[in-house]
Amino acid sequence: MPDTYTVAIAGLGKRGKVHADLFYKNPRFKVVGVADVDAERVEAAKALCGNPDGFADAGEMLKAVKPDVFCFCTPPTVRLPLIKLGCDAGVKLIAYEKPMATNMTEALEMRDCLRAAGVKSVQSHQRKYNVQFQETKKIIDSGAIGKVQTVYATSTGWMMHMATHLADYLRFFNGGADAEWVIGQAHGREKLTDNHPSPDYLGGFIQFANGVRGILECGSLAPDVPEVEYWWRKVRIGAQGTEGFAECFVGGGYRAVTKDGVFSGEGTWDGDHEQAPYIEDIALWLDGTQVHPCDGEGAFKDQEIMCGLIRSAVERKQIVFPLGPGEHELRALERVLPEA
Repeated sequence: MPDTYTVAIAGLGKRGKVHADLFYKNPRFKVVGVADVDAERVEAAKALCGNPDGFADAGEMLKAVKPDVFCFCTPPTVRLPLIKLGCDAGVKLIAYEKPMATNMTEALEMRDCLRAAGVKSVQSHQRKYNVQFQETKKIIDSGAIGKVQTVYATSTGWMMHMATHLADYLRFFNGGADAEWVIGQAHGREKLTDNHPSPDYLGGFIQFANGVRGILECGSLAPDVPEVEYWWRKVRIGAQGTEGFAECFVGGGYRAVTKDGVFSGEGTWDGDHEQAPYIEDIALWLDGTQVHPCDGEGAFKDQEIMCGLIRSAVERKQIVFPLGPGEHELRALERVLPEA
């Protein structure tokens, strides 16, 4: 009989309720607590996940229910304090939303805190579970497009929503290779005051250790994806090889031209087919049978790519990895980006 793991969830907005619902539906988990400063949200989430105890404070919840898994869904400015809360509470795994942090110094502190406590972590980069991502990766990994030379990812969504997603997909289609250096550029101040503060546009190049070049663009100047109508799903990710290409869209299936022929298929943003296996893989990782595909060490590498691109835009030079602590990247951008 496989183990059942207890879960406590903090932050019960739209994403928090998705987690509450799907954790409850998986028999490997039991939701034992939910927390939010909004009492109505607490009651709504309790109704989705078996009526566990409700709390107004995440720390009080962790002390009371002592869960195996601490899941929180908060704005990117509220990550590090909750990571520390989870580590201090002795949880086995922490699940959080993307991006990992608002700056590299904070990301380094989070990584070191998790490593020191021996706590596993996963980040919600679960979109790659969708069928169009899986089919595209199968084609790339089969060798049908030859030797991969370039991986690319673009989104009209802005940086704090999309940049680490895109970095993760680039690494996903490139065998998980590490980045060696980046060169980036940023434009526009309008989104700096958003609840996911970002430049209006961020773009750049990533040199991976296996010789593959990555291209990442997100925001207002990123190319349109006319194959997809729904704006938030206008995301193109792919790989160009010596004998063809394969690419997919968050909202529009996949396609490939290879030495073996032409292939295409359906696939869109499907919450049921991405969140459910994401949660099932948390159980398998806690069992010790596999590493989670969205593990926090990978999330740190995605964060490093995003922050490296910002540093390059600020410092107007190549940024070599690994990154150490430094000036808060968004504040540095705010200092140097010109007014329109």
